[in-house]
Amino acid sequence: MKNWKEFKDTGLLFWINRSLHLFGWAIVLEVDDKTGEVSKAYPKKVDYRGFSGHTEEKGFERLEAYCKKHFKE
Repeated sequence: MKNWKEFKDTGLLFWINRSLHLFGWAIVLEVDDKTGEVSKAYPKKVDYRGFSGHTEEKGFERLEAYCKKHFKE
């Protein structure tokens, strides 16, 4: 079974939210500070459009690493 934490760790949440920002939406994950587990996930209307340059860079690095690791799948 897959979970929200794994989805986030692959960089796919970044990619999806990057697209959703165009329409003023995002998927929000609430994460337990102690366990790191996702306790809630929900869509939310947002005022911003996109991420900072630093977040974009890190997001693409995470996606690239995931794609390299799972290329043959």
